[in-house]
Amino acid sequence: MNEIYLIGLGNPGKKYSNSRHNIGFLILENLSKKYNSNFSLKDKLRSSCSEFKINDSTYRLFLPNTFMNNSGDAVRAIVDWYKINLDQIFVIVDDKDLPLGKIRFRKKGSSGGHNGLKSIIEKLRTQNFNRIRIGIGPPASIDETKNYNTISHVLGNITSDEKTILDKVYKKVIESLEQLNTKKEEYIINELNSFDKNQI
Repeated sequence: MNEIYLIGLGNPGKKYSNSRHNIGFLILENLSKKYNSNFSLKDKLRSSCSEFKINDSTYRLFLPNTFMNNSGDAVRAIVDWYKINLDQIFVIVDDKDLPLGKIRFRKKGSSGGHNGLKSIIEKLRTQNFNRIRIGIGPPASIDETKNYNTISHVLGNITSDEKTILDKVYKKVIESLEQLNTKKEEYIINELNSFDKNQI
């Protein structure tokens, strides 16, 4: 795999930069920084983009500027511009239905109610694309009837306790992404899906 396309989901703008919903952005920002590469806005791709090489592979990173609910517009633009096969793209996204710190790599599947994934599925007209889901845990109930405020939860800022766990997750995901060009995909899938935040 000589070209690898990583798409982090999130919302553009400083007010969202540390929100749980922006974990896809945060992971790719960390990866890009590690390789001293900066993001620059590319209007035609509806994303901020960063590019660098790891060994002989070109890594292209994208942070859509479409806002989460329209992520599919950016992904469609990226796929069309580079004329790439969908197995070359890896979407990184938060997931409130996974416990905090759990990682799930799937090669296909439904949106699971995630608006960013829903938009991508709609624009690509398929559920068959790689996605790496990062657990942020469910929102706490706000009253005795067990009502939940999902929007406040996903758009809320990551707490210092959550950051301690998520920093381990970022490190693991980045290590795995760096190996996409040298290891079999099944190995990467197993490495991420078996990750235990308590073992580091």
